[in-house]
Amino acid sequence: MNDDLLRWRLILGEASGSTLDEAAGTDGVARARDAALDWLYERDGSFDERDVRRSGDLSPSRLSVPEWIGDIHRLFPKETVERLERDAIEEFGIHEVVTNEEVLARITPSPTLLRAVLLTKSLMSPRVLAIARELVRKVVRELVAKLASEVRVAFGGTRVARPTRNPSLARFDAQQTILRNLRHWDRDTRRLGIESPRFRTRARRNTLGWQIVLLVDQSGSMVGSVIHSAVTAACLWGLPSVRTHLVVFDTEVVDLTPQVTDPVEVLMKVQLGGGTDIGRAVGYAASLVQNPRRTVVIVISDFFEGADPALLVARVRTLASQGVRVLGLAALDEGADPVYDHDLAKRLVAAGAEIGAMTPANLVGWLADVMR
Repeated sequence: MNDDLLRWRLILGEASGSTLDEAAGTDGVARARDAALDWLYERDGSFDERDVRRSGDLSPSRLSVPEWIGDIHRLFPKETVERLERDAIEEFGIHEVVTNEEVLARITPSPTLLRAVLLTKSLMSPRVLAIARELVRKVVRELVAKLASEVRVAFGGTRVARPTRNPSLARFDAQQTILRNLRHWDRDTRRLGIESPRFRTRARRNTLGWQIVLLVDQSGSMVGSVIHSAVTAACLWGLPSVRTHLVVFDTEVVDLTPQVTDPVEVLMKVQLGGGTDIGRAVGYAASLVQNPRRTVVIVISDFFEGADPALLVARVRTLASQGVRVLGLAALDEGADPVYDHDLAKRLVAAGAEIGAMTPANLVGWLADVMR
């Protein structure tokens, strides 16, 4: 079997004709793969625009979603399965992938699945929702574990050389010991006298009394940022003497801080969609501030303000003038790919905010620097 020709055969589908079939040496497995690909990608409307249509027999169209899920798990490697499931959900809107009990029992837990569940949970029956919740829990557990290690590194302090009452060989700092004792160098004996050995200890960052307020736009386009905001808030909650607030908003403001330690519960309560009143959310954040110079307000939104942009700018300016650090994130996810209102973002920067797009790890690092 010619692997290169086989790949072209799968790309072109039945349009390649029987000649390429013979040259590629397609067998039963290859034809099953082709049927599974055709079941999904024949939905692509661009084929009609380009006058290109993959055509074959009627068997692919008879596949149900559960059967298709079973086939791709049998026929393709894990990476390909994840790509096919993502395309089914995101490109072609096949909601049955996450609303069908049988499918959910087979599908691979992934960030794509998590986003799809949040977007379609209102379509699910109670039984399906219970299954979906467990899948969400598995994905969130992995995200939390990954980010928690970043938080420990960022806020764990820096190792510095200093005298300690608990010296040990493991903590001995030879380089700093030599530098601090060079005056005791004996040229004749060529020996260094050690008067004050140095040991490495961890100097923790001063996070006492800091307050972090995360304001999260729950419009449908921000679903990835909503997920990572819930995970980030859960990880920050455990920092000593740091008060973390998690607030979601559309035209209403909902404070989810009481549930912040359970990001799964937070995500299942989020209602994606609706309008956007960022100014109202910032006003609520202002009411939470206790010590402005030790407060960070993070607005996670695409900044397409549906209410009063002038009021939003004025409230940000007031917070910044009081010493509050205001950070606007147009995206908080692994891709950090922002889509946002550039004009309003410029006005917010002029009012004293900082605007950007970050991965969760970068946000944690930025917070650690601010709170040193």
